[in-house]
Amino acid sequence: MDKICVSKDMLRNFLELPYDVLEEMNLKAIDDGKKLSALELQKKHTEYLRNERRIKAVTICFTDIEGRLHMLDYDKKFFLESLENLTFDGSSIKGFTPQHESDLRLGIDWTSLRHFPSDVFGPGKVIFFASVQNPDRTPYHSDFRGMLRSYTEELHKKEGLTANASPEIEGFLVDGVNGEQNYSKNGGLTLISSGGYFHSLPMDPLRIFIDRSAEAQRAMGFRNEKDHPEVAPSQFEMNFSYSEVVRAGDNVQLYKLICRQVARNMGLTATFLPKPFVGINGSGCHLNFSLARNGKNIFYDKKGKDGLSKTAHDFILRLLNHAPEICLVLNSSVNSYRRLDPHFEAPNQIKVSPVDRGSMIRIPVGDERTARIELRSVAPDANPYLVLFTMLKTGLEGRKLEKEDGKRDRLRFLPDNLHDAIALFKASKFMTSILGEDSKEKFISYKQAVADRSPKALGNIIKNGEVLFHHEVSNQLLWNNF
Repeated sequence: MDKICVSKDMLRNFLELPYDVLEEMNLKAIDDGKKLSALELQKKHTEYLRNERRIKAVTICFTDIEGRLHMLDYDKKFFLESLENLTFDGSSIKGFTPQHESDLRLGIDWTSLRHFPSDVFGPGKVIFFASVQNPDRTPYHSDFRGMLRSYTEELHKKEGLTANASPEIEGFLVDGVNGEQNYSKNGGLTLISSGGYFHSLPMDPLRIFIDRSAEAQRAMGFRNEKDHPEVAPSQFEMNFSYSEVVRAGDNVQLYKLICRQVARNMGLTATFLPKPFVGINGSGCHLNFSLARNGKNIFYDKKGKDGLSKTAHDFILRLLNHAPEICLVLNSSVNSYRRLDPHFEAPNQIKVSPVDRGSMIRIPVGDERTARIELRSVAPDANPYLVLFTMLKTGLEGRKLEKEDGKRDRLRFLPDNLHDAIALFKASKFMTSILGEDSKEKFISYKQAVADRSPKALGNIIKNGEVLFHHEVSNQLLWNNF
């Protein structure tokens, strides 16, 4: 009897789609998420998963309190059969439940479906974001994606408000896989490009990386706008369109995931450490933000100062007033305070300006559609959901900065180290009212543990600890090698 030889590729028949088809499908899923109810979306997507035999697994994403993205793959059949009982061990995730009450649930956000590009992430998978829930299905208080979603839904229901954001996230491309984890062994990080703002050569490794990452983002429905090398050598930025703030937070997490995976596929590392190199510009996450009511941008006023409405200026004054105490949320790592260096366009001044890039908040030129504020002091390693939640709550519910008539404004600065930022955050009753006592104390405990592993004075040399114990880099082995 003749042997039948079948290659592995013939045995596997998992979904792989061209990028243009992926983009159409992902944009359609995003638009459906705006139009259909949760029940309608659940029915539509579960039917699709049952009928599409080439999908093997469903990737579920959630984010811990520090901002690290976590992913787990469910077998598709098991996922469909277990929708009402998707659980995980919360005690194994920093900032979630203690060991003696470890079980938490995952509630699927059916508006968040995306198809992965198979050449980047492998074939046959789709992705959903999930909210973390208590065993009784109530929202878990330290899941700030869920907290942000609940708050924005309440704002829309009660006041007709929609918060929109577009983050501009910078990062560095460095040599080798796991460059951050091997920081000590390699004696630091190595830049892979000497190019700078707008002039990296077309086939330079940095430009190839940017092209591949932007292609994957476009295929995942980001609605790209522009992408380019940034000011520092080997630095990059890829911009995408405005979206509702929960989706904007998702896009931050997916953007960083895509960049890291594309870089790894090239034998490189994409790092979002805010200041991985001394002597050149650091990386930020400039957060463009506006509010709309019934589709109208209420931050715009043609006759207002700098084209902004009183609502927008009041929002700004509240952010400025509470800037020192919210700084830990916006800059939550030891390394992020190296970026707040005035010699490198650092946005460390607690003020607003349409032109001064040293200001914490900038007012870009805009019109009725694009009028917005730009919060420039956010680091790229911050928890995007916690940042947006804090920004929104502060801008709407905080106390405005009062100016004394006839007196010149005193220039104030953000904290220049993590230790001082923790102290200001810890003493803030306002932050307790925003985050709740338990989440606030958790956040402080994790930030303090890292701060204690680093000197208060940063100095001129990046220390091993600020890289190895960073919340997006550290693992059980690295942490216990202190």
